[in-house]
Amino acid sequence: MIEVYIDGASAGNPGPSGAGIFIKNSGSVERHSIPLGLMENHEAEYHALIKALEICIESGYSSVSFRTDSELINRAFEKNYVKNKRYAPLFEKAVQLSEQLGLFFLKWIPSIENKSADELARRAIHLNKEDLDE
Repeated sequence: MIEVYIDGASAGNPGPSGAGIFIKNSGSVERHSIPLGLMENHEAEYHALIKALEICIESGYSSVSFRTDSELINRAFEKNYVKNKRYAPLFEKAVQLSEQLGLFFLKWIPSIENKSADELARRAIHLNKEDLDE
């Protein structure tokens, strides 16, 4: 089973944001730092999940276990419900993408266990700032 660690981060709320995606696949590792533009932290968390799902689908992965330190994302998937309607379209897109995988699991983990994805998300913020400065 593929393990995917995700994190979204913003420098400001809203501010320059990034997605960090760390994928473990049978001993090999993939790292993705994706600049997301200006958005709030919770939006960045959803976009990190969506980008990771898209990467998994494009890579042909069928059994995937996602790990996130976002309680908001985890709670939304556990209850199949988004409290803040602003995030509903992002949640719906993530659900639609997750349904394209054979097996999809999402598990909450403490931030300390998500350091790789966090570092990648923070790197993406800086890449984003470089893009904005050009």
